[in-house]
Amino acid sequence: MAAAMGVPAEDSAGHRARLRERLLGNGGDALLDHELVEYLLALAIPRRDTKPLAKALLREFGGLAGLLTADADAIRRVPGMGDTSVAAIRIVHAAAIRLLRANVAERPVLSNWQALLDYLRAEMAHHPIERVRVLHLNTRNMLIRDELMGEGSIDEAPVHVREVIRRAIDLGSAAIILVHNHPSGDPSPSRADIEITRAVAEAGKRLNIAVHDHIIIGTQGHSSLRAMGLI
Repeated sequence: MAAAMGVPAEDSAGHRARLRERLLGNGGDALLDHELVEYLLALAIPRRDTKPLAKALLREFGGLAGLLTADADAIRRVPGMGDTSVAAIRIVHAAAIRLLRANVAERPVLSNWQALLDYLRAEMAHHPIERVRVLHLNTRNMLIRDELMGEGSIDEAPVHVREVIRRAIDLGSAAIILVHNHPSGDPSPSRADIEITRAVAEAGKRLNIAVHDHIIIGTQGHSSLRAMGLI
């Protein structure tokens, strides 16, 4: 019996076996991006040739990063993707985020800055709407809470100074880092970004809550308002 997409079942099984051998023998770098996705999908839909679907997904989302960070509804709209295969994609992203978050949590944030940026890029860079997070730190600059404070339209998320400061008081935060993404991809701060950062920093100063930074994440990189001398 022929497998789906016109590929004989024995050829498909042999191809997957070769991918598995390369993966187990030489690690993930031994596989191309489409082969990684192909093998992942094969675990979810084992009786189908998943190479064409893997390549279609990478084209649709502009590469592996875009695919793994896409939301479930967007992935589901690609012909051939059902709930099981969508879940396979999303579980990889969830596992990667937990790994990156653990790297951030295990050391003081200010001395582990690259790990923080890696986590924030994976979590936020490809999100289609603007999201605001607040990272709460203790007196040793260890992460005590990472909270989503708001979501907005494609280019705007509400930030309320009073809510940010009140939450920091509730958690006993010694310092906070503001973070949001720009769905446009350009991480350059807007005038509103600068103004809200300064307002939060001023309110926090009165209560001995430091604002270490405001990081803006985009697909084209990131901006640090502290590094830019804007706070």
